[in-house]
Amino acid sequence: MTDRIMLNGVAVYPGYIDPDGQTALVAATRDVVRAAPLFSPMTPYGKPMRVRMTSAGRFGWVSDRGGYRYSETHPAGVAWPPIPDPVLSIWRDLVGQARDPECCLVNFYGEGVKMGLHQDRDEADFTWPVLSVSLGDEALFRVGGTGRKDKTASIWLRSGDVAVMGGAARLAYHGVDRIRFGTSTLLPQGGRINLTLRVVT
Repeated sequence: MTDRIMLNGVAVYPGYIDPDGQTALVAATRDVVRAAPLFSPMTPYGKPMRVRMTSAGRFGWVSDRGGYRYSETHPAGVAWPPIPDPVLSIWRDLVGQARDPECCLVNFYGEGVKMGLHQDRDEADFTWPVLSVSLGDEALFRVGGTGRKDKTASIWLRSGDVAVMGGAARLAYHGVDRIRFGTSTLLPQGGRINLTLRVVT
């Protein structure tokens, strides 16, 4: 297994996915997007998020004036497609086979897009980790503690890196300060794909 780096309790596995595996994951993600197109969620405060997203699995994450939540259907009313097998295999390798994730959130970061510090706390059972896969351009990933003002640490995530937020770090504040647009040739038009796997119920 790839050596891991611990960042405020988050396990980061640099280069966990080889180039061929990254290409396969991008192809699988494109299949997901064809079935459930990317959309820009509206925050409860009435502002659109700059990250475009979609999901695969039993549930997808959505946001609008009604709040942040999981839904069994895409905003267009269609069911989410299944989580692709190559994505599931990463979860089973690093988390185990006792329970599969119920959601694979797909975030696309274009040039200049970032994501502020936040917690992933819309799930019912925090004993299961959140697993994050980075594909494409490099991203500056920031992790703090369970308090918004806790000290943070950062690392540049590169294409093929995997991060696992579990245990005491499951509810850590985290975000993406910026991406280095054009640092990867994986996506012909540039940008970053982030896949996050979660147990919802």
